[in-house]
Amino acid sequence: MKNYLGVAVSIGVLAAVWTQVSVSLDLVTWVGFLAWACYFAAGTGRVGFTRGLAANLSGLAYGWLVAAFIGVASFPGALAIAVGVVAALMCLQAGWSTLSFIPGAFVGAAAYFGTAFSFWPTAIALVVGALLGWASGVLGTRLQVAVDGRTRTTEPPVAPAQAAA
Repeated sequence: MKNYLGVAVSIGVLAAVWTQVSVSLDLVTWVGFLAWACYFAAGTGRVGFTRGLAANLSGLAYGWLVAAFIGVASFPGALAIAVGVVAALMCLQAGWSTLSFIPGAFVGAAAYFGTAFSFWPTAIALVVGALLGWASGVLGTRLQVAVDGRTRTTEPPVAPAQAAA
């Protein structure tokens, strides 16, 4: 438990701040948390930030394309076809390193649909959420170093499977 104290405190404090600020400014709170989670799921650091946010924003764009297509296509199955094509494209884009976090693209598209097609509020919340992920990672590391009593990190943390061996 001590190994996670820094990140727990940083996320707890920043989550409270984000909730208060986003509610006060009428931002989409839950979308920010989705992007924040993507930061950690995509690997943290610069890589987690760029891959998570790029994938989230690409998903947002794909969601917009689906909405635009179904706005003009009136044949039966148009929505299913659009979603199928876009889902395939979100997987294929993973061939580019920056867009390789496939779940992030699905999160971005789902967030767009979940906000009732609100493009800019979704985009803002995705960007802020990714920034909060980065900030909580940096702050969490600094707090953890202080808790551990070290001036710098010399070894990566031991994974539970490695500790048992």
